[in-house]
Amino acid sequence: MADSIMYQEDCFVILETNQPEIFVSAEELLVKLQNIIISHPDILPRQLNKFDSVAKKAQYLLDNYYELDFEDGNYLQWYVIRLEK
Repeated sequence: MADSIMYQEDCFVILETNQPEIFVSAEELLVKLQNIIISHPDILPRQLNKFDSVAKKAQYLLDNYYELDFEDGNYLQWYVIRLEK
């Protein structure tokens, strides 16, 4: 049986074209993804069409993807990380 710590999401690192990496909470990443869904609906995976709300689409992206590629060659990547004290 897998250790439950493997499924804990403490924090995410976001990588964007020509930007320094930033660390965000899951809630902050969801807000960012929701804004992208609203402003760039043309770049979204087709699997998101089955969801009726922006919040559900953002949650699906967070859980099942790690990258979005924009038409102009830019990208957004996110990875879960665990912070230890």
